[in-house]
Amino acid sequence: MARVPVLALHGGAGTINRAALSPEAEKEYRRALRSFLEQGRDALAAGASALDAATLVVSLLEDCPLFNAGRGAVYTSAETHELDAAVMDGHTLKSGAVCCVHGVRNPIRAARVVMEQSPHVLMTGEGAIAFLKERGVAFEPESYFDTEERLAQLRRARDGQPGKALLDHDGAAALAGRPLNEMSKMGTVGAVALDAEGRLAAATSTGGMTNKLPGRVGDTPLVGAGCYADDVAAVSCTGSGEYFIRAVVGHDLAARMRYQGVGLDEAARAVLENVGRLGGTGGLIAVDSAGNVALPFISEGMYRGCVRPGEEPRVGIYGEEERIS
Repeated sequence: MARVPVLALHGGAGTINRAALSPEAEKEYRRALRSFLEQGRDALAAGASALDAATLVVSLLEDCPLFNAGRGAVYTSAETHELDAAVMDGHTLKSGAVCCVHGVRNPIRAARVVMEQSPHVLMTGEGAIAFLKERGVAFEPESYFDTEERLAQLRRARDGQPGKALLDHDGAAALAGRPLNEMSKMGTVGAVALDAEGRLAAATSTGGMTNKLPGRVGDTPLVGAGCYADDVAAVSCTGSGEYFIRAVVGHDLAARMRYQGVGLDEAARAVLENVGRLGGTGGLIAVDSAGNVALPFISEGMYRGCVRPGEEPRVGIYGEEERIS
């Protein structure tokens, strides 16, 4: 049965204080989110699969230095960039992921290559890089990922709490002693989609945590934690990854719907409440097989949006904004 396609995205969740975000910067974020949603919407309307649409949108987020993924990745304690990403096709349960790779222009496309051109699900480090180069994946020099804002953020982290890894959407605000300057904040990015054939897919990508130890892996590339899709729901998460891993958030959401018979909103709220009880913070985006969308978060805000063919994108940043799902 034909379905009405739908697409949702996020660009990170955390401390997003309206007073710290200039009108010009806010317009820039909203303009970027709308543009990416429009491109994903048009792809779905033209017959693209949910997997292709989600991959496209996350690659666009990775190319935008406003967000902590791909080009906008934060720095490790060694002043390097380590990139993680995962993609999952809910129709087949096929998935692919990369973690702790560097120089990859679009980690989400690299994850797709692992899914489609290897017998594996997750590849890491130098072995993954060698495999991706053999497959013709696009690489960039390390300077492509360097930004003064991110380097300044690392230095603040070192000065404020040496040795502690920080989510850039929360830690930088505390270290600066003021509401976070949004031009130096971001988080994980992701997209979920339902296509006209009723297939679901999820894609998630991140540049990690500022000042993290090299080799640290969060929830983003772990199937079932930060990224998950089956025939019930597609989920992409953002926040304090260690807690999302412990709660296996992505799979737990879909399992609650499948085994308890609850709706998408109730399942999404429940899994985030669990993250909160563990001490974590963040949010998620999800779409189910009926085309319902949920974009909840337990942080001050989350860059988010959704769209359907024939409609204009709806985007949000702050917690008090009108429900946009």
